[in-house]
Amino acid sequence: MSFIYKIAETALEFEQIHELNYRTFAEEIPQHDQNESRKLVDKFHDENTYIICKKDNRVVGMIAIRSERPFSLDGKIGPVEHHLPFQSKNPVEIRLLAIEQDYRNGRAFLGLTQALVQYCLKAGYDAALISGTVREQKLYGQLGFLPFAQLTGTAEAAFQPMYLTKETFKAGIAGRISKPLVNFLPGPATISEDVRKAMMTEPFSHRSSEFESVLQRVKDKLTALTGAKYVQLLQGTGTLANDVVAAQLSMHSGKGLILVNGEFGLRLTDHAQRFGMGFDTMEIEWGTPFDADEIEAALCSGRYSWLWVVHCETSTGVLNDLNSFKKFCSQFGITLAVDCVSAIGTTAVDLTGVAYATGVSGKGLLSYTGLSFVFHNEEIAENDNLPRYLDLGTYAAARGIPYTQSSNLVSALDTALLTFEHPAEVFAAISNRARKVRNAVEQAGLTILASEKYAADAIVTIALPKGLSAMQLGDNLFLNGFNVHYESAYLRERNWLQISCMNNVAEKELNRMLELLSWLTSIDEQLFTTNTNGKTY
Repeated sequence: MSFIYKIAETALEFEQIHELNYRTFAEEIPQHDQNESRKLVDKFHDENTYIICKKDNRVVGMIAIRSERPFSLDGKIGPVEHHLPFQSKNPVEIRLLAIEQDYRNGRAFLGLTQALVQYCLKAGYDAALISGTVREQKLYGQLGFLPFAQLTGTAEAAFQPMYLTKETFKAGIAGRISKPLVNFLPGPATISEDVRKAMMTEPFSHRSSEFESVLQRVKDKLTALTGAKYVQLLQGTGTLANDVVAAQLSMHSGKGLILVNGEFGLRLTDHAQRFGMGFDTMEIEWGTPFDADEIEAALCSGRYSWLWVVHCETSTGVLNDLNSFKKFCSQFGITLAVDCVSAIGTTAVDLTGVAYATGVSGKGLLSYTGLSFVFHNEEIAENDNLPRYLDLGTYAAARGIPYTQSSNLVSALDTALLTFEHPAEVFAAISNRARKVRNAVEQAGLTILASEKYAADAIVTIALPKGLSAMQLGDNLFLNGFNVHYESAYLRERNWLQISCMNNVAEKELNRMLELLSWLTSIDEQLFTTNTNGKTY
């Protein structure tokens, strides 16, 4: 590895921070007195969060972030808000920006600033404030910092208050050459330039012939991709689509069965409860596949008239066996409904024989979030007993346009679906990425929740051991430019981290992320313990 950016967390890292702090602000800049230990512990150490740059396992750069008021800068110039040329609602103070002299003109300084900006944006800060030494004011300016207020300090150690915002960073040299985050999230998707252009075209009426043409083209592409006979587009997320399916199932006589082996199966039970539907739940350990014999025994009992399942259980990375569900439901005359939100666009999906299925635009189909779909294989009649917006028959009767729809979202999806003219190639690329991720993760000694036999290619779920924090690991990958999935409540509760393989990521970036993941989780000093400033991870 070259330079690594991370949150300081170990005793050794904090020792090196104190040493770098001393060399910079006691020896090089005479701001503090020298001492025999040649270490300088900052007076706000217990309140600081340190972003560090490491090279060959040594701290060569650091930035301390502190949000507690008053800032040290408040004590020098008064409330900083009175001096800023703009209104800041949530500023944060940046202190102790220090880089070893050998690395000040290289990527270490640039990368540290990029990591700082990413951290502040993610935390919701709108301005980063710093007292920058006048000796390096030109360098600060290249990073996007702008001066405000008067100089502070002494003639020997003079400092210029400066601020950094998202806009000033982008306008600076560092911002102009910085690379975007590499997306390993299961949504939102990485958007191609062609899809962006389609999204930004001038809106046109949903009552126009042009819209009807684009919508029909999208519907034709979706049914060709899935084998379903019909599909209706909804303005909303997958939650809306599943509510529409719940509305249809609620009109069926008899009891239902919902299969649960993850978060999204569990959510199906919530949809059913809100409609007052009668159903049983077959719930097994998250991350494990269903036993086909148990499902067959339940469905042949005659107790159930419908079955509702998730195809790709995004929360765990298990790909449930759609073919067996279809087989049993056909055999016993049971209505089958399937949540295919994370399956469509990431694996071959055959919806023949499925009564209702749901999908979205913003995951595997690589378009913008905002559209969802309900597929069906029988004609659906309008039902006055259902809320208008949730009545699938109303959409069918209006040829898919019962209410206002966004021409921009539909046009963007139309363009995104061009990628799936040869779907086998797309699925093979996703599968290759998944295989590479699995091999690297297992070689690093980490555990993948779903066994390879039952794993979805779309997403890999890593169950981290007690000694490693998924939150801290995810944050550190983020600081290095990689966006992985770890902040959802169900992941935090279980200390899981996910890597999505559905986005088209350059092999170089995939290799870099996997190398970094291995490094962050393998060396002894990276163990997540209670550290010297009292923070526990």
